[in-house]
Parts: sequence; structure tokens; C-alpha cells
Amino acid sequence: MNKIIALFKKELMLSISLVAAIVSLFITPPSKELAGSIDWKTLAILFMLLTVLEGFKKENIFSPLLKKTSRLNSMKGLTCFFVYGVFFTSMFVTNDVSLIIFVPLTIILFRAGGKEQYILPVLTFENIAAIRGSLLTPFGSPQNLFLFNAYNKQFEEGISAFDFMKIMFPLWAGSFVLLYIFILVLYIKDQKEAISINQDEVCTEWKKENRFKRILYISLFMIVIATIVSRTVYWPYITVFVFAALLIGDRKILLQTDYVLLLTFLCFFVFSSSICHNEKIAGFLSESVSGREYWWSILLSQVISNVPASIVLWPFTAENGLKALLYGLDSAGLCSIIGSLASVINLRIYSREYPGKAFAFLKTFTWISLLFFAIVVIPQLILLKY
Repeated sequence: MNKIIALFKKELMLSISLVAAIVSLFITPPSKELAGSIDWKTLAILFMLLTVLEGFKKENIFSPLLKKTSRLNSMKGLTCFFVYGVFFTSMFVTNDVSLIIFVPLTIILFRAGGKEQYILPVLTFENIAAIRGSLLTPFGSPQNLFLFNAYNKQFEEGISAFDFMKIMFPLWAGSFVLLYIFILVLYIKDQKEAISINQDEVCTEWKKENRFKRILYISLFMIVIATIVSRTVYWPYITVFVFAALLIGDRKILLQTDYVLLLTFLCFFVFSSSICHNEKIAGFLSESVSGREYWWSILLSQVISNVPASIVLWPFTAENGLKALLYGLDSAGLCSIIGSLASVINLRIYSREYPGKAFAFLKTFTWISLLFFAIVVIPQLILLKY
């Protein structure tokens, strides 16, 4: 019991999500319908990514990338590489995947270069980059994909991917510029501040005897990315295949998967599904959301995060409210750590590298992200009028 209590004291987000899930089950009793509405696909993909990328870390598969990146000798250049790496890749492989890839590499290189004082602000920039870079495309984030498919299913005229990107482009382009301004301010004392990284500290030579495992993990990673991009309905079979391949090829890696993060996500999904299936809450939302989608999406996301919020709010959104809903959901992650599940992933990665430092992360993340939000929230509202 003492170990369980210690775990929940250590894992802040897990504790919050678990309490929320338990309370929600008193609001809406468990049922098959409730269980069926949980986003099992997201959980399955997250399990595959966390496990496979843990294998990347174990086998030093990112070593060639680290070697090339470590040649960058300025802090501003290195920061731009990571921040915009997240910004652009998130458009295609989703915001959470881009963070899972780039955040550990950022920590490794900044630590090796003796620049750990910059890790927290740079990880926050990467978090913003993931949220704002991914908003451009229909498949950049789970909420975008859900709303894109839901709109085309409900309305005959639908919306093309090109028209979707036209709607989101002003936010994407503005965020691109604003992120660079934030980077300039971070290094305002010395725009040419240097960093020297010993490649021997970050780059480990590949062992010939582990060649099979490297091929295995790279192959499985490509399969997972293809599953995400193609949005295939066969994801359950792919999940079983990946699990079986790891069980045969390197079963020890399955013990290193971040199951705390998976459980945190599951609790959030239980909470959002329970809220969505409550008749009284649904009745209240049907009267309140239409015409106020922008603010509702921002506020509700601070309680259940933006992916579940998109599922809850869509049935109550007006036909012309898609743009407002998208703008709100793709900004909600800037307000708090709960606003976007991608931010929860970022916090979890940092906490594993720096145990007991979650509060420091939350403090830096909150004030920088809120500043970014304060700058973009009103211009977005103005754009909704056109």
C-alpha cells in the first residue's frame, strides 16, 4: 500500500486522471456502450510507439542523427533545429509522435553540451511547435482528424483537405513566426551563444551482434507510422503483430514501456466518455455550445483535454461552427498541461529523465504557453469573423 501511495504522489498526472475517472463513473455508471466509446485506437498506437521508441533508445538507433545534430555549434541554431523539426514533422505523424521523437534527443544534446538551464524553455517551445505545427493538416492531430471525418460524414458538401488547410494556414504561419521571436528572446543576451558537444558522449557505435534488433525496431517503427498516416481500420491486428514481434524478438523491452502514461490516457478517456454519455450534461451542452464553439472548446479542454473535448462538443456544434471549434481545440493546449494530451506526453518524458522535477516543468510550461496563448487568442477570434 505504501508503494502505491508513493507512486501516486510521484505521478501527479496519473493521480489527477484517476480521481477524475473514478468520479465520472458515479456520474455515468459503467456499461458496454461506455467502454466502446473509449479511444482504444489512440491507446494502441501510443503503446506501440512508446515501446518501439524505447527500443530505439536501447539500441542507440538515433545515434547517426545525434552525430549530425551535435555538429551545430550555436544554441539558437540547435534550438531552431529541434523546435522546427517538431513543427514540421507534427503535420504528418501527429503532434504526440513528433514530441516522442524529438524531446529525448533534445535532453541528450543539451545535457551533453552543458546547457541544461535551457532544457525547460526549449521543451516548452517544442510543445507549442507540436500543437501549432500539427494544426495545419487534417491528420496532424487526433482532434483534427476526428472533426475532418465527422464533418464529411455528416454534411454532403463536406470539406476537402485543401480547404481545411486554407482555414488553418493563418494560424500555422503566424505560429511559425511567433515561435522564432520566442527563440530570439530566449537568447537575447547572446544570439551567437555557442555549444560544444562531445560526440563520444552522445553517439554510441552500433554493435554488430545487435543488428537484428535494430532492423526489427526500424521496421516496426515504419509499420506504426504507416498505421497512423493511412488511418487503417486494421490497427487492432497491427497492434497484436507488433506485440508478438517484440515478444519474440526482444521481450524485455515490453517491461520498459511507460505504462503509467498509458494508464493516465485511459483514465482521461474514461472521464470524457462518461461525461459525454450523461443525459443531463448532454442536454446542457445542446443549449449552450452552438455559436460559442471557440470558447467552449478552449475551456472544456482544460478539464478533459482537447481530443475528448472534440468528441464531446461535435454533436452540439452548428453547421458553420467547424472553424471555431478547430481554432479553439488547436489553441487549448497552450493554456494548461491538461489542454492537450501531447503536453502530458512531454511532461512524462521529462519527468522520467528528471524525477521529482515535474513542478519545475509545469511552472515554465505554464507561463510561456500562456504568454503565447495571450498573443494569439484575440487575432484568432478576429479571423473567425472572415
